[in-house]
Amino acid sequence: MGSGQVTDWQGKHVTVAGLGVSGVPAAKALHGLGAKVTVVNDGDDARAREQAAELEALGVTVRLGDGTAPDSGSAAGLPEGTELIVTAPGWRPDHPLFAAADAAGVPVWGDVELAWRLRKPGAADWLAVTGTNGKTTTVQMLASILEAAGLRTAAVGNIGVSLLDAVLGDEEYDVLAVELSSYQLHWAPSLRAHSAAVLNLAPDHLDWHGSMEAYAKDKGRIYEGNRVACVYNVADKATEDLVREADVEEGCRAVGFTLGTPGTSQLGVVEGLLVDRAFVENRQKNAQELAEVADVKPAAPHNIANALAAAALARAYGVPAAAVREGLRNFTPDAHRIAHVADVDGVAYVDDSKATNTHAAQASLAAYDSVVWIAGGLAKGATFDELVAEAAGRLRGAVLIGRDRALIREALARHAPEVPVVDLGRTDTGAMLQAVQEARRLARPGDTVLLAPACASMDMFANYNKRGDAFAQAVRELGA
Repeated sequence: MGSGQVTDWQGKHVTVAGLGVSGVPAAKALHGLGAKVTVVNDGDDARAREQAAELEALGVTVRLGDGTAPDSGSAAGLPEGTELIVTAPGWRPDHPLFAAADAAGVPVWGDVELAWRLRKPGAADWLAVTGTNGKTTTVQMLASILEAAGLRTAAVGNIGVSLLDAVLGDEEYDVLAVELSSYQLHWAPSLRAHSAAVLNLAPDHLDWHGSMEAYAKDKGRIYEGNRVACVYNVADKATEDLVREADVEEGCRAVGFTLGTPGTSQLGVVEGLLVDRAFVENRQKNAQELAEVADVKPAAPHNIANALAAAALARAYGVPAAAVREGLRNFTPDAHRIAHVADVDGVAYVDDSKATNTHAAQASLAAYDSVVWIAGGLAKGATFDELVAEAAGRLRGAVLIGRDRALIREALARHAPEVPVVDLGRTDTGAMLQAVQEARRLARPGDTVLLAPACASMDMFANYNKRGDAFAQAVRELGA
């Protein structure tokens, strides 16, 4: 089970840690390859029991409940005979199961590592994307550009097609656009992408990684062994530092993207055009027009940066400029990402429920001049002083919801004391209608009421989609 490709899984004892969207496909794939699979899962709810029944019908052993609980023949929750653990991304590195694996000399792979090792000979190259924010949009833009170039591709990883399905299925791809989280990268030591991008770095998931340094290090793994290009954000020096630290193949280039005029080996913006000074002949003097800023939807600054990163990866793969333009024009953003819901009495209502951390909210707020901000939820250990200080001049008012709203209220008191704040002391789902009504009261014609919570949603809603849906419904009730 070392660093090489495992070709014979017959009879291998593999423990899969976690059910869910990655654990179930991993268990099925390994079982199909002939491995003896045991799944351990911390939770024991209705969904877990349903998934367990599906796997048990195939002959997979499933242990629901405490994934660390000893049973007969196990040591600290490590099922007897385990030769490999394949973990779902959400399981923290300090989980007792992994400590037991380390003590027993058992390797731990993530679902991405498993997919990488299971690729067929001559398999598609991977163009990989990570970052605190913008990953999904960038990968979808990239897939759209690759499709416009006539390439067989898919957006995979955290979105769309599962990576295991992509590498094991019958469909043949030329190249894959791969979204990777810091969790996935932590458990993917063998991954070697054709080219990769880190879009940005800001504190997030620190409860999982333990420190900003550990989080950045895991993000930086995406550059290891890159063959053609390491794409970084000129405005975020931490991403360039990760490129400098990476051990890449000889000839691999550092390629920056910027919202300003690009330097040599960069992509950027000149007079409303997206231009390439990296993948052109005589790049010291020449630039290639790729698209117009107006081709990017929506043309908010952080989304233009996403488009440039996607273009850089596509160009690294040899995609012509015309396909970049066509791919960006064909791209439609997902719901709940700076989505304009309606205009009511001269006020725009925008749903960016996907802004689940401070970095995403910062980018969202920067796209508008005068904002009534709806924020709050689960802070996940975040602080809000920097966000509020930067946005203070744009805020007409703020309406706060959710469990950790006091952290935002206190930051507003420190850095924007003149901004009127409505603190809704409730966390039921009906709070969103009241929040929108309060925001309408604070807003003036020309303002934007912006749902950019800077927090996770699970204190009030099943997910950020449900939160955004509640916002949109409340806005529709205003205009009724």
